[in-house]
Amino acid sequence: MTGVPAPLTISDIRDGFAAGQLVPYLGAGVFGPDCAVPTTPIALSHALNARVAVSGRIRDNLWQTAQFIESRRHRKTLNALMAEIFRPEIEPTPLHRRLARLPLPLIVDIWYDGAMQAALLDAGRTDWCEIQGITRSGENRDIWTRAFDAAGTEIDPDTAGQFATVLYKPHGAVGTRGTVLVSDSDYVEVLTEIDIQTPIPEVVKARRATLGFVFLGCRFDDQMLRIFARQIAKRSAGPHAWVAEEASLTRNERLFVEEQSMVLIDAPLSEALAALAG
Repeated sequence: MTGVPAPLTISDIRDGFAAGQLVPYLGAGVFGPDCAVPTTPIALSHALNARVAVSGRIRDNLWQTAQFIESRRHRKTLNALMAEIFRPEIEPTPLHRRLARLPLPLIVDIWYDGAMQAALLDAGRTDWCEIQGITRSGENRDIWTRAFDAAGTEIDPDTAGQFATVLYKPHGAVGTRGTVLVSDSDYVEVLTEIDIQTPIPEVVKARRATLGFVFLGCRFDDQMLRIFARQIAKRSAGPHAWVAEEASLTRNERLFVEEQSMVLIDAPLSEALAALAG
């Protein structure tokens, strides 16, 4: 992922999705401002803090806030709070519904909600599976992910290649089917191994080799988010694009764009999402 990126437009992305040549990499920003659940790591951190008070020094850091709660109140408390915060049912957006109807080999969704799963189910599809990153807390096995078919039945991750669409949720999902990565301790082993790709599912590695990534509703102002994006898109074919307003980018985000040879599509996210969903 080096060199000068070729031009890429919203129309190109729409066509690339329709052809199954580009991977939607979805962040919580794809939801509107009236979403019933938090849609940024800071907002989620504040929602946790509203339930268990943490130090003001860490209140804006989701991973540290979650770690404080896990350490002081037990992991079960953290899991229960996450379930409470994400209990409201979220209606899939027009983009989710559009993507659910397309022949996409791979969809990456980095937030904890279930909107993309709901859209796939509403589309009547059964030819997809979901792979979730999981916390290794309490695990005695060398395991990084769990996989489920459309009915919610756990399957062997090695069979994921049999499905037309793989929905990959690297940070997990709130719900009865899996667990989430959210506290500092959840990420310790993942970050130790992710550079050599151990936590990345084999089917993701295989499918990304011929695909490009389009980052929608994402921000990369946190090192954790940059690391995951970099490693998930590693050894992929490209092209790669990020829809974001250039004036809002931090210095680290600008450097990330250059490092990853991304096409930065400088446009209001809401307008881009509407165009892609139409």
